[in-house]
Amino acid sequence: MSDVDGAALELRREAGALVLAGDPARYGKPLRIDFAEGRAAHRRRFGGGRGQLIARACGLAAGITPSVVDATAGLGRDAFVLASLGAEVLLVERVAQIHALLEDGLARAASDTNTAEIVARMRLAHGDATRELAALVAASGVAPQVVHLDPMFPHREKSALVKKEMRLFRELAGDDDDAPRLLEAALDVATHRVVVKRPRKAPPIVGPAPHHVIEGKTSRYDLYVHRSLKG
Repeated sequence: MSDVDGAALELRREAGALVLAGDPARYGKPLRIDFAEGRAAHRRRFGGGRGQLIARACGLAAGITPSVVDATAGLGRDAFVLASLGAEVLLVERVAQIHALLEDGLARAASDTNTAEIVARMRLAHGDATRELAALVAASGVAPQVVHLDPMFPHREKSALVKKEMRLFRELAGDDDDAPRLLEAALDVATHRVVVKRPRKAPPIVGPAPHHVIEGKTSRYDLYVHRSLKG
């Protein structure tokens, strides 16, 4: 049980899955992570393969499939896309409740024939990447060729991000005020590149300037490159 801003959030099991639930008027439906059905399944089948923005940013190309550390795993959607394209991915999540949801989602996906092979390439670690990234990566056995970051971006109350699901997530995770420190940790650990997802018009994270930028309609990826990825 967690109490955030006076609103109780609880982990419980519903229909064989772990969910995080609170007041429906405030948070909507209970939050669960499902890699085998729904949005994840649709994106797996129709998302655009290695032409997707995240795949291009992380360097997945013909004959090149780097290993990736997703240091801000969140609900695991980006990590699942990368794993579905063949990458070995380490997911690092610092919020205990979200880590529990990820653990449950991965366990259920491992028993589904459509996703078992994909999630076999995904490993999960619980810890704060701003302080423990090097140790978490070393313990995982995943080579950190690419580190992917998607830090929570501060928002205005009227912004489109205040959906009920995002409100629940934000109240647990908070805004990533330590994003510059997270970028520094990622640059120290990544052997080839760091990839940072940002809202399209947002400033880069405070720190060194990105070497390249890949823009989409609503978001972009800032790339910090140490060396080229090779097949």
